[in-house]
Amino acid sequence: MKEEEKNNENPLKVNRRHFFSQLSVGIGSLALGSLLIPDLFKGSGEQPLAQQPLGIPHFAPKAKRVIYLFQAGGPSQFESFDYKPTLKKRMGEDLPESIRNGQRLTGMTSGQDKFPLMPSATNFKQYGQSGAWVSDYFPHIAKIADEITVVKSMHTDAINHDPAITFFQTGSQISGRPSMGSWMSYGLGSENKNLPSFVVLTSRGKGNSQGLYSKLWSSGFLDSKHQGVMLRSGKNPVLYLNDPDGISRSDKRHLLNEVSQLNKMHHVETGDDEIESRIAQYEMAYRMQMSVPDVMDISKEPESIVKLYGEDCQVPGTFAANALQARRLAENGVRFIQLYHQGWDQHAKLPTAMAGQAKDVDQASAALVMDLKQRGMLEDTLVVWGGEFGRTNFCQGKFDPKDFGRDHHPRAFSIWMAGGGIKPGLNYGKTDEFGYNIVENPVHVHDFHATIMHAMGLDHEQMTYKYQGRRFRLTDVAGNVIKDLLA
Repeated sequence: MKEEEKNNENPLKVNRRHFFSQLSVGIGSLALGSLLIPDLFKGSGEQPLAQQPLGIPHFAPKAKRVIYLFQAGGPSQFESFDYKPTLKKRMGEDLPESIRNGQRLTGMTSGQDKFPLMPSATNFKQYGQSGAWVSDYFPHIAKIADEITVVKSMHTDAINHDPAITFFQTGSQISGRPSMGSWMSYGLGSENKNLPSFVVLTSRGKGNSQGLYSKLWSSGFLDSKHQGVMLRSGKNPVLYLNDPDGISRSDKRHLLNEVSQLNKMHHVETGDDEIESRIAQYEMAYRMQMSVPDVMDISKEPESIVKLYGEDCQVPGTFAANALQARRLAENGVRFIQLYHQGWDQHAKLPTAMAGQAKDVDQASAALVMDLKQRGMLEDTLVVWGGEFGRTNFCQGKFDPKDFGRDHHPRAFSIWMAGGGIKPGLNYGKTDEFGYNIVENPVHVHDFHATIMHAMGLDHEQMTYKYQGRRFRLTDVAGNVIKDLLA
């Protein structure tokens, strides 16, 4: 019997040619790995049922899509949504040990002898029927106080940026797990065969920025078709997607047809199903050459929308431009849209630095919610706004109310959510008078993930994937749906 015939009898065996062909994946193919057509990759039935993409929710969903406005670096809750007048009354006093209770500090403040309490650098007012406290740094978000739910009792396990942001995006502080968007793609698939189900957009403020890495939108051990596709600003939103100079659409179509025939012949010879996947990658990329530029073109947006989002929405690469793009992507069936805005790491010069950061995102964040609502999309689009942790109630370094910083604080911080089955106008959770510890309705990262999945119609305990002998899920072995948040 020939070597190839022997190998075809046992799918666990590969011949020499097959082995080396698997090592020849080029960077262009890798870049297109997430652009597959969902319906083409549900397997032949040989894959265990628990590992097959479900394609349908476990129960009736409240939300069809998620837009996650991630504020990378950790915005201070004391200058945003958690008003603490006690800090002003006791400004400069040392944080009582009974409150800190020996809790973990970063290396940036662990050497401090004193932890002087620092009040907010700006003023707060109450807004809407909900009576939500919002700082003067966020006047536009204040106007939608009755549309959002502010969660003041978030807490996480990580105290440094990289593990903390990885934890929020993947459910684990250790790299290598699938991101939240990848789990959504795996469980629900795409609504548009010409666009990926998971898209990433990034922007950067003027503040201190922590790095962003592709592991944050990786598919981990899930099929690479579920990884996030990063869209860039400018004329070429996706790398390696455009045709070389001198190649026309008809030339490209002819080339793909010929390559497809060769790949099919090779598939017959080797029995390698990845060849069929490669064919679909090329086909998806071909369609995206037309669909992506059209979706990313905001030139046809009316003046009223430009005014709503602010003039920055016409500047590619800004948060405002990305927020408007997020709405357009949502309209076109993208399942999970992840925005990252860097620059929230205010260890110093917080009064001026955070004011600038807030100005970058305030109007566009509120505009996105209002825009979705006026289009009838807010009810089935879940919008999330927040970072990887909060900031300390004491100042880092020198005590100067006009020029101070705050260190990382994972024990208690604020985020907000809107639409997609979340109760509007709710203030959930409570911290102590110092804003240091949670005293009511704590929400852990795993609870946060479980609740978002529930809004999307997915049971976080059933949403598993078997890998290396263990069934993994986004919420690991924890997490509870916070039903008080659900409409």
